[in-house]
Amino acid sequence: MSPDSLSIPRPGKIVCVGLNYRDHAAESAMELPAAPLLFAKWPNGLVGPGQPIVLPHQTAEVDYEAELGVVIGRSARKVSVEDALDHVAGYVCANDVSARDIQFADGQWTRGKSFDTFCPVGPMVSAGEVADPQALAIRCLLNGELVQDSSTANMIFGVAELIAYISDGIELEGGDLILTGTPPGVGFVRDPPIYLADGDEVTVEIDGVGSLTNPVRRA
Repeated sequence: MSPDSLSIPRPGKIVCVGLNYRDHAAESAMELPAAPLLFAKWPNGLVGPGQPIVLPHQTAEVDYEAELGVVIGRSARKVSVEDALDHVAGYVCANDVSARDIQFADGQWTRGKSFDTFCPVGPMVSAGEVADPQALAIRCLLNGELVQDSSTANMIFGVAELIAYISDGIELEGGDLILTGTPPGVGFVRDPPIYLADGDEVTVEIDGVGSLTNPVRRA
């Protein structure tokens, strides 16, 4: 994806956080993490608003995950929680698209979450336009149907805590992107499960940030 379509440089790092909403951990039948659970996605996964999520042939269980994305504005190394938000350039809607069958079969999450087009993001608003990143309504709609509906207030570890935790051992640089976790309502825990299919449309909405819509296409 070109920098212009995102309004930020191509990130050197995409740092993601798993199980960061209490009710999502509960629906996944997993214990609350004692510390942020980190994994990575690669920049090849980035696509912008309106660009397709492409379903690869290796998987039959591709899931949506609405998330608040945090764009780092300047170097953050061992920053305190109190100073962490000073290093934020802006916020984006994000979709942590996940191939569940591959994610769970591998025993680690990186490959199943890093296929090409598996990281839709945008639009970006400046940090100054978001008074409190822990007070934002967040939703996901699949073909117009509400499937996730929560608030960033329900995060286990807030944005400032995440930046402080990550930067304690991994320097965050300008343009790096943090995906802060998804609320409940993901497809794999539903009965029956819901997975993305060719022709679907997924929208992530975050109050005060914007709306991100992507069509879904079979490779």
